[in-house]
Amino acid sequence: MRAFDYAAPKDLKEAVALLQQGGERARVLSGGTDLIVQVREKRRDLDLMIDVKRIPELLEIRYDSNTGLTLGASVACNRIYEHPVISRTYPGLVDAAFLIGGTQIQNRASLGGNLCNASPAADSVPALIVHHAVCFIVGPQGERELPVEQFCVAPGRSTLQAGELLVSFRIPPPPLRFGAHYLRFIPRNEMDIAVVGCGASLSLEEDVQAVASTRVALGAVAPTPLLVGEAAAVLVGRPFSPEGINNAAAAAQAAARPISDMRGTAEYRRHLVGVLTRRALLKAFERAKEASHAR
Repeated sequence: MRAFDYAAPKDLKEAVALLQQGGERARVLSGGTDLIVQVREKRRDLDLMIDVKRIPELLEIRYDSNTGLTLGASVACNRIYEHPVISRTYPGLVDAAFLIGGTQIQNRASLGGNLCNASPAADSVPALIVHHAVCFIVGPQGERELPVEQFCVAPGRSTLQAGELLVSFRIPPPPLRFGAHYLRFIPRNEMDIAVVGCGASLSLEEDVQAVASTRVALGAVAPTPLLVGEAAAVLVGRPFSPEGINNAAAAAQAAARPISDMRGTAEYRRHLVGVLTRRALLKAFERAKEASHAR
């Protein structure tokens, strides 16, 4: 590993200044579970590593029933699934947090770092998308917000501009009778990268049968994670039924743009998209019905 400088700013202003100063040769250390490996294996060359885990805004968890959840970009995965409100209110995020590495990794890895790595197979991204998460970004030009589904632009590339820092996610409170689920397929337990990932969320009408709103998002089947609007279009306003599930799965398969690689062929991935979309929707529906009884 080549020598580099290390900085641990204590506020956003200092972090942005360091990012500007370092330019393309500076990188943010959030959890570090990807970055440190990349640097050690000489796949990432840098002059400055900026550890943001001393900045309060990046470690914040704040929930309000009216405005929703503010989740710091550097909050470790274990804090997410151990948080009683998040576990109860945002089940898809908990599913994803449980899947990012093993227990030791989950004590370091963060959803913000997972997103900024911009891997098409990132487990957290479809889950964030189906929960309508919005990125709160700070940079030299001030603050801006961006839906998670617009954050990644290519494998390993995001919309972050020079000097910008992902600070937190802002996730609205779920509607009544809401459920969500994230799951993935991996070829074996030793290869912890999704061949296909799928997140789904839905809310039900008062009859607890018709779909009021829904979202389906896919990972590992395109250059960036996908929000599949066509899947929602065939479900909303109709009773939740096997026919509707199959139509949504077909829409997801049509939207997928998979490639063939060592983990699976494009044809296999497209088949898995259908399987996982059905399973994710069924689990989201089950959780939505449970939520209706809880209220």
